Amino acid sequence: MAEKRMSRWYFGGIASCGAACCTHPLDLLKVHLQTQQEVKMRMVGMAMHVVKNDGVLALYNGLSASLCRQMSYSLTRFAIYETVRDMMGSGGQGPMPFYQKVLLGAFGGFTGGFIGTPADMVNVRMQNDMKPFWISSNHLEVFECLSEHVFLSEGTRKLFSGATMASSRGALVTVGQLACYDQAKQLVLGTGLMGDNILTHFLSSFIAGGCATFLCQPLDVIKTRLMNSKGEYRGVIHCLTETAKLGPLAFYKGLVPAGIRLIPHTVLTFVFLEQLKKYFGIRVLS
Repeated sequence: MAEKRMSRWYFGGIASCGAACCTHPLDLLKVHLQTQQEVKMRMVGMAMHVVKNDGVLALYNGLSASLCRQMSYSLTRFAIYETVRDMMGSGGQGPMPFYQKVLLGAFGGFTGGFIGTPADMVNVRMQNDMKPFWISSNHLEVFECLSEHVFLSEGTRKLFSGATMASSRGALVTVGQLACYDQAKQLVLGTGLMGDNILTHFLSSFIAGGCATFLCQPLDVIKTRLMNSKGEYRGVIHCLTETAKLGPLAFYKGLVPAGIRLIPHTVLTFVFLEQLKKYFGIRVLS
C-alpha cells in the first residue's frame, strides 16, 4: 500500500501568511489604485509615489492586519474546504466532481470572508494610511485599530462594513483558487506527463490564480471602496451606482496589479501548502 500525506486543517492559514509576506507590497498598491477617485497613477507610478513620500518600508503598511486577515479568512476557508474534501474522498470514491468542488469552495469562501471581514477592513485602512507603519498616528497596530479606532469610535457594525461584498468575494476567490487548483492539478496529473511535484503545483496554482482574478475583480473594487468609506456610501447598491458613474472600466480598476498580486499569492500559497503537506502532513495509506 502506498503512503500519502493529507493536509492539516491549519496549513492553509500558515501557507497564506507566508505568501502574504511576499506579496504584501503588491496588495498595498492595489488598494491605493482602487481607492483613487480619478485615475491619476498606474502601478509603477503609485509605487514610486509611496516610496518617495514615505520610504521603502511604507510598502509594508498594514502587514500585521494582512497576517491577521489570513489567519481568520484564509484559515477558515482552507479548513472547511480541505476537511470536507478529504472526508468525502476517504471513502474510496475518488476525487469529487468539479461542481461539488465549486459548491464547497463557495461555501467555505463565503464563511471565511464573513469571519475575516473585521481584519480585512482594518487591512484596507492601514494600507491606505500612506504613513510608515511605525509612526502612523491613525492605525498604529491592527488590534489598536480594531479596538480603539473602529470598535469604540464607530461601533460594532463598522467592523463588518462591507461584509456582504467580502463574503461574496471570498466565495468567488475560493472557487477560483481551491476548486480550480484541485481540478487543474487533477487534469495535469491525469495526462501522465507530469508527477505530483513542484512544477505541477506551480502550473496548477498559476491557472487557479488567473481564474480567481477574473472572477472576483469587480467585487474586489466595490468591497475596497465600502471598507475605505467614511460614510459617503449608503450601502452596496449606492456604491455600485456611484462606481458605475465612472464608467464600466471602473469595476476593473487595478485589474493588472490585482492579477500581478493575486496570481503570485496563489502560486506561493499552494507551493507552501504542498511543502507543508509533504513534510508535516498526516500520513495515510492508500
